[in-house]
Amino acid sequence: MIMTTTTAIIMATDTPMDNGSLYRLMTWLSPSFPVGAFTYSHGLEWAVEEGAIHDRESLTAWLTDLLELGGGWSDAVLFRNAYQSAAAGDWDAFDEAAELALALGPTRERRMETVQQGKAFILATRATWPWSVADAPRFDGDVAYPVAVAAVAAGHGVPPEPALHAYLHAFAGNLISAGVRAIPLGQTDGQRALAALEPVVAGVCERALAAGLDQVGGAAFLSDIASMKHETQYTRLFRS
Repeated sequence: MIMTTTTAIIMATDTPMDNGSLYRLMTWLSPSFPVGAFTYSHGLEWAVEEGAIHDRESLTAWLTDLLELGGGWSDAVLFRNAYQSAAAGDWDAFDEAAELALALGPTRERRMETVQQGKAFILATRATWPWSVADAPRFDGDVAYPVAVAAVAAGHGVPPEPALHAYLHAFAGNLISAGVRAIPLGQTDGQRALAALEPVVAGVCERALAAGLDQVGGAAFLSDIASMKHETQYTRLFRS
């Protein structure tokens, strides 16, 4: 059973993070970790071509909606539930979250984006940061990226709140990097956008830590349409 009580959440989020956990998070969610995140734009490239995103303000607004109402929120809820079940050793509940994460991919490219990064994350951590159930058969097939990161974080005892916060920061940071290249924006404007998203990421993290799988969902429809349109976009820098 997934731990959903207030007591379980408080116990988990109050766990102190040591320097080793911080080091791992900084490594795993760094742009240099070999998951290929820089090759994906989550449909943002099409939105830039169509003019929906054209400057720092429109990029920040797009990513705010994505984090609060779209893929960012869904990833956060899936992460939280996958983490809690992996930490508790409840693999039936973990598999439920993992299967739902794969089923929720709205387009071919979005599924590819999460699966390719998830598989790459598992392979890289197996080779460099192995954990107790690294070789379990459930990790040999398709694994969504948030589920993969959650499982490894739980396996290494990294507390869930900073782990999720770091995941969402990386999610936002990667898409800002895509915007910097595609719009294009200057590096300083990219950092201003990331700074503006700090309270958004914090709020999504806080809400997701108390959310069950029944709260997965969103209303960022234009982001899904952008992903569909990107599949047939004539000139592309990104894979999604």
